[in-house]
Amino acid sequence: MDPLLPLPLDPAAEDPWQWLEALDAPESLDWVRQRNAACRQALAQDEAFATRRAALQAVLDDQARIPAVARCGDWVYNFWRDAAHPRGLWRRAPVGEHLQAADPDWQLLLDLDALAAQEGEPWVWHGALRCGPGSERALVELSRGGADAAVLREFDMASRQFLPQGFQLPEAKSRVVWLDEDRVLVATDTGPGSLTDSGYPRQIRCWTRGTPLDQAPCWLAADPQDVAAHAWVDHGAQPPRVVLGSAPAFFTTREHLWHDGQARPVDKPESAGLGFWHGWLLLHLREDWSVAGRQWSAGSLLAAPVEDYLAGRRDGLQALFQPSPTCALQTWAGTAQRLVLTLSDQVTHRAEMLWPADPGPADAAPLPWQRLALPLPEGGTLALQPLYDPQLAHDPWAETLLVTATGFLTPERLLALDLDAVAAGQGDAALRPLRARPAHFDADGLSVHQAHARSADGTAVPYFVIGPAWDPAGDDRPCLLYGYGGFEVSLEPWYLGGTGRAWLSQGGRLVVANIRGGGEFGPAWHQAALRGQRQRAYDDFIAVAEDLRRRGLAAPGRLGIQGGSNGGLLVGAVMVQRPDLFDAVVCQVPLLDMKRYHRLLAGASWMSEYGDPDDPADWAYLSRLSPYHNLRPGVRYPPLLLVTSTRDDRVHPAHARKMAARMLSLGQPVLYHELMEGGHGGGADNAQIADRQALEYGFLLRVLGPR
Repeated sequence: MDPLLPLPLDPAAEDPWQWLEALDAPESLDWVRQRNAACRQALAQDEAFATRRAALQAVLDDQARIPAVARCGDWVYNFWRDAAHPRGLWRRAPVGEHLQAADPDWQLLLDLDALAAQEGEPWVWHGALRCGPGSERALVELSRGGADAAVLREFDMASRQFLPQGFQLPEAKSRVVWLDEDRVLVATDTGPGSLTDSGYPRQIRCWTRGTPLDQAPCWLAADPQDVAAHAWVDHGAQPPRVVLGSAPAFFTTREHLWHDGQARPVDKPESAGLGFWHGWLLLHLREDWSVAGRQWSAGSLLAAPVEDYLAGRRDGLQALFQPSPTCALQTWAGTAQRLVLTLSDQVTHRAEMLWPADPGPADAAPLPWQRLALPLPEGGTLALQPLYDPQLAHDPWAETLLVTATGFLTPERLLALDLDAVAAGQGDAALRPLRARPAHFDADGLSVHQAHARSADGTAVPYFVIGPAWDPAGDDRPCLLYGYGGFEVSLEPWYLGGTGRAWLSQGGRLVVANIRGGGEFGPAWHQAALRGQRQRAYDDFIAVAEDLRRRGLAAPGRLGIQGGSNGGLLVGAVMVQRPDLFDAVVCQVPLLDMKRYHRLLAGASWMSEYGDPDDPADWAYLSRLSPYHNLRPGVRYPPLLLVTSTRDDRVHPAHARKMAARMLSLGQPVLYHELMEGGHGGGADNAQIADRQALEYGFLLRVLGPR
């Protein structure tokens, strides 16, 4: 037994390592410090580690990266971190300058490093909610150490000061939206009975400035068994529509419109996402729906005139998008005149815009919609952001689209697209480059290749191979296989800045598996691996690994796997099921104890994804999938690196703690590292993220060996 491993407090208990669930207990933190020291002794003592960490941080701190912005009125807002400002700067610039100048004149609003030093708090930025174009008020959310829970304070952007008598909330997993400058809708922890079983707020209150929160009227209350309550405001309508809702499960919602002092339910499938665009109501279906004599398939985007739909008429529904076996809707967004759809086609993006042939939906007869493909880069990922602000009466950028285009080997490029010019047939002339991020590694000689593996049930599972040019004869390079496979999350191409420096430039190959459970091919791809069908996601991942072996792209001793959160559960499960197949495992902020996951932090909110361990029928399959419960004496598992965070208040660090403790008790090769802050994102600032990544790549290179 490892000499640094304390004995469990109750060796006879069913779960002898349950004491590690006590997050801040002295014995738990002593264990964490001992394991951290052992990990750093093994991985962080040589010059190569320091060099790798510096290279990774340089990517994260790159001054030439493209600022992510959000528009409100005449300004775009950005939160920026770099080496000089590790906790970050909240700033803004005029919209026109952002569209013209290579380096606009950013106005500083809040220096988070200075605030953290002044208040002695490890503040991590969680965002800001601006009141609207005519206001200088914002609600700033600050997290201690990167946890999901945050404090909220009202901020005056004109004076750059927090308002002592403004809206304020203590640390909680709050949700707040502005109604006007003197009222907010707030869902927060107000004491007993105010939270769901998942630990999220269940009451939505209308809070008026200057009044006590506990006296604010409750406009909607979710059931305690629901995941959470939520609210949002559709500013595209006059007066704005106030939407109040609850989530009975992770992918279902019950929505209400606040009207005449009442929350009136919107009749829709609970699994369908609801949206509004001017006079249209939009539904994004996650399940097939039969209504008014029509059958609509899961993954479709439907539109109907708002008033007709709310009056109960369903014959006006029209399909704006219907999926195919290889093409799914990823996102939609609206401008003043058009809807913009981002589509995933064979796991890369394309986009189109559409608009009703008639200016409005007043005619009772369904009206056809015009449709045009957008002239955008192909073969990668597109992030489309309309600059339209519906709260402005006259918006000069109402039809301007910001486009970020990227690929595995292609750094991000920011472009502006004029949708009016596209509609006028001007094509590529409507597209204007704004900024381009420089490359962080030499991609010469590297390529991206898409292949398919055949899963256990015969399903074709796509995966990307990134690295040296595809060689059907194979080679002896270290290969890292990455996956997620849950919650309808799609793994589409992203720029491999840090991975390129720390892995590809060292001769490594990266493989990204698009397994079931994700959203690459729409809701059906996700639902195929829900609950009792979860093994399909693991079978898909195993099939990709076996296909790499068969093709010679993952030589014996050279195949590592990596995943985080639900992806941590993935790599933990396949490691236990097929220890012969994998040679190294990096498991990040994982779920691993599927017997108690629903009792830890936000775990109860995921039971629609995994199942209820207290239900004997669900535990029958969960017991076969739970990595923590399927470790066996006498089996040799591949070397494992577990990384997590004490401040992760979404996935409890006890999952990783207990897995490490049990593996150590079995004499298995495991290293464990727990950040004392950072939350579920794995780092509170760029230095912490770079340090963690340097440990991970150092572990993989040590176990799998450089080429």
